[in-house]
Amino acid sequence: MIKKSSKKKIILLFISLICIASFALTACGKSTATSSNGSSSSTKDKLKPDKDGLVAIKTSSKLDCSSTPWVVADKKGYLKKYGLKVVYTGETQSTQQIPAILKGDNYVESFHPNTFAPAIAGGADLIGIGPEGIDPVANIDPKYRHMWWFVSAKANKAGVKTFKDLVNYKKGQKLKFTTGAANICTDFIGSTLAEKYGLSKDRIEWVTMPDVQALQALSQGTVDVSAVHPPYYTGMQKAGNIKIADTMESGLGPTAGLSYWVVNKTWAKENPNVTRKFLKAMTEAETWANHNPKEAAKLTAEHIKQPVSGNHYYTEKLDIDNTAYLKPWLKFSEEVGSIPKGKIKVSDMVTDEYYK
Repeated sequence: MIKKSSKKKIILLFISLICIASFALTACGKSTATSSNGSSSSTKDKLKPDKDGLVAIKTSSKLDCSSTPWVVADKKGYLKKYGLKVVYTGETQSTQQIPAILKGDNYVESFHPNTFAPAIAGGADLIGIGPEGIDPVANIDPKYRHMWWFVSAKANKAGVKTFKDLVNYKKGQKLKFTTGAANICTDFIGSTLAEKYGLSKDRIEWVTMPDVQALQALSQGTVDVSAVHPPYYTGMQKAGNIKIADTMESGLGPTAGLSYWVVNKTWAKENPNVTRKFLKAMTEAETWANHNPKEAAKLTAEHIKQPVSGNHYYTEKLDIDNTAYLKPWLKFSEEVGSIPKGKIKVSDMVTDEYYK
């Protein structure tokens, strides 16, 4: 017969063994979970480094002010820091930039929301992976605002001192406004200004031309209002043209300069790590460009082989309020009929998957 004290010892020993076994199993479980998490974070990308150890990011050749983030990221080493490099594939007309992404000829471009929203509405497998540009806040020098609107000295003498004065200018006639293309910043913000000041949209005749030509056309009197981007502000003023408004006046705030890095959805899914690294590299480059505008302009000028007198302003953080920023762009696109009403949601346009 076993004594009571012996029984107690046996029971305690048995309990201890159970606890040890339980602890071991729990530890194994934790080890397995950690291993599982580790494997998900080490997902391999389809893109592989070239012989130089860098992964190539293909994009269309940038021979205008849109080149600044790329040039800075390349020349200042931000892409290399993350194991990347830019490969320019040649000039691509604006109408062919989205098809080039869908075909895989290029990997990344930046677009305003109303440029790629119609493509998504049509079924294109595109997604904005993070913001590129925004309009600066009020205390930042106005020369960095996304766009300025100009009239000729002749129109100025006729009484056009502000955008609102266009309402009474050439009454009963259409006014020719320049725009780089349809469905871009120019027609959206220009229309917003017109609505704000009571200029009927029926009086606006959009004339498509690049900024450099818009400068010449206004000086020659073949258009009434020219809207241009930062590199052309100084040229406009030197030519004697008069500024009547800028994007800040639209009342849209930072979203007046909104653009996104846009990729093929499949490309991003197949290369999640490259996508994340790209966003980090470009955001760091853009932050540097904001704080070093003179050197950024110099690097851009050397790249495009043309004088550069100004730069755009870029976002310094990826985590913006996409819903609030996109709402006015999508509303305008619906109003002008470039996308069906209610068809496109914010989640169709952008994702935060690659920076959160």
